[in-house]
Amino acid sequence: MNSYKNPLEERYSSEEMLFNFSHNNKFRTWRQLWIALAEIEKDLGLEISDEQIAELKANAENIDYDKAAEYEKKFRHDVMAHVHAYGDVAPSAKGIIHLGATSAFVGDNTDLIQIRDGLLILKKKLVNVMKNLADFSIQYKDLPTLGFTHFQPAQLTTVGKRATLWLQSLVLDIEELDFFLETLRFRGVKGTTGTAASFLELFNGDYSKVKHLDKELSKRFGFDKVFGVSGQTYDRKIDAKVVALLGNIAQSAHKFSNDLRLLQNLKEVEEPFEKNQIGSSAMAYKRNPMRSERIGALAKYVMSLTTSSAMVASTQWFERTLDDSANKRLTIPQAFLAVDAILLIWNNIMNGIVVYPNRINKHIEEELPFMATEYIIMEEVKAGGDRQEIHEVIRVHSMEASKKVKEEGKENDLIERILNDDSLKLDKTKLKEVLDPKNFIGFAPIQTEEFINNEVQPILDANKDLIGLEADLKV
Repeated sequence: MNSYKNPLEERYSSEEMLFNFSHNNKFRTWRQLWIALAEIEKDLGLEISDEQIAELKANAENIDYDKAAEYEKKFRHDVMAHVHAYGDVAPSAKGIIHLGATSAFVGDNTDLIQIRDGLLILKKKLVNVMKNLADFSIQYKDLPTLGFTHFQPAQLTTVGKRATLWLQSLVLDIEELDFFLETLRFRGVKGTTGTAASFLELFNGDYSKVKHLDKELSKRFGFDKVFGVSGQTYDRKIDAKVVALLGNIAQSAHKFSNDLRLLQNLKEVEEPFEKNQIGSSAMAYKRNPMRSERIGALAKYVMSLTTSSAMVASTQWFERTLDDSANKRLTIPQAFLAVDAILLIWNNIMNGIVVYPNRINKHIEEELPFMATEYIIMEEVKAGGDRQEIHEVIRVHSMEASKKVKEEGKENDLIERILNDDSLKLDKTKLKEVLDPKNFIGFAPIQTEEFINNEVQPILDANKDLIGLEADLKV
């Protein structure tokens, strides 16, 4: 309790994402890379024995972290520290560990594996948010609600149609995520400055063997694409792009969380509130939207990281500099951990979200009379009235009704005023029928159905094996 603990680890992120960026996963992957390198080099004719490879494999997870720390303190080099620690437990293979490679061989390739696997973890959570939102959209596609522009009452929409706006952002995000995964390249085996010069002598100048080593190793770790050229490191644009992608997901989540917080203030829609949950230490009645607020807090953090990774990518010198390393250790894992937490919370909200139709309808009734004035003017003109004179009559009634609402706190009586105005010729029975809110939602229900069926459902069908997620929160 006397040292700082990262809240992303303690409070928010999932165990699977924490493992993805853990020391065990990182350094075990380093050893798997060294084993694969030795195996392929042996296949290509280098003097590496089966016994050496067998000893490497037998000790792949036998990592003495204390010994590695001692070596790093001595050498001031993390990769060489682990080369020596591995050699201590696999002495027969000590001389062929890391043969021909540079530090970025294990460092960069492991980073790319973690990025890929991290995105796959996030994709599952993202697909489940989309499934929950799609179900919610269809369930409430016909429920009228006040639309807002500038957070001022505007024309009606439906609760389900509004949810498709959140979904639309996620469609863009998952398209970007899928494209990133499809085009992600492995660093492979490139040497100290990207020329593979260290392999020139090893393979007696046979460039085809270097190409085979590069492609075969990449294939073994699940990458169909490999960088054709690099410096010592893979292009740091990859880091900037992936953090930007995570930032885009954070933007989508923040938009949702803001809308939900506003709706909860209106008492129309609420995030889950558990039986024993406390909203405020002072105000016992409060039901604070803590989940949505947490999404907003984490999303702001992720979006701030996009600048950091962009600055790293733009300031690398020639074939490499080391001013990226400390930044990468912080930025990339924490961006992934934060978005992982965001999507967990979002799924948790959607699993228990509450809609209050009566409250929604009450707000509609307060504003619908004003929205009906255009219809009233049109009907009066059809009945032979003068448009400008009718407009003035309706304007006066509207101002008086608005005054009653705003200054006296009374109900909106605009329709009653119009119904009692004998100068107006419209069919007053028909007016009452027209004031059904469903007459003011346009094509919202069918737009919702079409969007879900045409754009969202194909994504869900393509990823049906990912649907189904426990979304319990740590705190």
